[in-house]
Amino acid sequence: MTLSDAVYLAAGIAALGAAVVPRLVLHRPLSMPMVFLAAGMLLGFLPVPSVDPVDARLWVEHTTELCVIVSLMGAGLALNRPVGLRRWAGPWRLLGISMPLTIAATGAAAAMLLEWPLAAALLLAAVLSPTDPVLAAEVRVGEPTDDPDDEDEVRLSLTAEAGLNDGLAFPFVLGALAFAAAPAGKASWTAEWLLADVLARTAIGVVIGILTGRLLRWMFFHARPRALRLSEHMEGFVALGATFVAYGAAELLNGYGFLAVFVTACTIRAAERSHGYHKVLHEFTEQIERLLTALLLFLLGVYLVAHGLPSLTWQGALIGPLLILLIRPAAGYAGLLGSGTEPRERLMIAVFGIRGIGSLYYLAYALGHSDDFDAQAEELWAIVAFTVLLSVVLHGAAATPAIRRLDRPRE
Repeated sequence: MTLSDAVYLAAGIAALGAAVVPRLVLHRPLSMPMVFLAAGMLLGFLPVPSVDPVDARLWVEHTTELCVIVSLMGAGLALNRPVGLRRWAGPWRLLGISMPLTIAATGAAAAMLLEWPLAAALLLAAVLSPTDPVLAAEVRVGEPTDDPDDEDEVRLSLTAEAGLNDGLAFPFVLGALAFAAAPAGKASWTAEWLLADVLARTAIGVVIGILTGRLLRWMFFHARPRALRLSEHMEGFVALGATFVAYGAAELLNGYGFLAVFVTACTIRAAERSHGYHKVLHEFTEQIERLLTALLLFLLGVYLVAHGLPSLTWQGALIGPLLILLIRPAAGYAGLLGSGTEPRERLMIAVFGIRGIGSLYYLAYALGHSDDFDAQAEELWAIVAFTVLLSVVLHGAAATPAIRRLDRPRE
């Protein structure tokens, strides 16, 4: 059996499983990601080919990239509450306070435990910083409705945070690459990084997202030629077109495509909120996202058994528990202090900082754009994959009981 044969087999199993597993685990302390990751790990004990991300880096980068941008479109289309400084106070605090705190603490822990160069520790922290819209199905908002106040603070904050920080983690990843490439003792790279990678590329991503979203929502709902008014045809695959247009335009203009896709989705969602076409678009993206997630987690499980866990040192294994059980909850809770969020909701938001597919993409991207981390590449993959495994298991098992407890007083 060749590697391509194994990938076809995995894709077939993932497609069938993505349709069946969510219904089997409904209302149970399990999640679809847990099932597919466990199935992949069981398969990893058999003599089958596995996808080693060190060797298949380009394939991993583009597959995870596709999964993330599709999930970002779905997340943005699902949000009912309009964007605003006060309405989205929780997400803004998580992005502006909790995320930098998480990167600083994770980088410090990696530097001390692993004794790596500071640039490698910063890269690991940046890669692990974004929460994931892909694996957070149990704790994110549901399908679009016509009620702008339909979603609770926990689901809104976690969904909006995941949608935005998948793009806003990019400056920190690029900062680690620039830091590694800079001559020793030189800080001249910081000004260019701040102006180009932080400010300019972020602004380009936001502007492209707004312009693309406005153009598409005019086309969907208000275009005079009926052939262009796609909301009347109710075809879900148009969501992929919107995703690729926003992402491609932003990347061509050297902006952040992840950010552009999410902003595009939110801009489209702001028009004709009660129209059923939003639900059609969201359902299509959710199906594609489920399929890609199942495939990637299945292959990740095989990799963990075949390569990942054997390459993991005890120092590297400590990074995951520290991030998930200590650093993220503390940083998340601190960021939400003074936001007006109830303590119980604040704790849930802080705890459910799920790590996932976005981290795999960022690591593949970074290793493909710099050879300064070749010495740490194998262990970087092992640490990130193990952290995703830990997040899938802990958050997947806790999500259903936690959400039930959260919803009980409201019901």
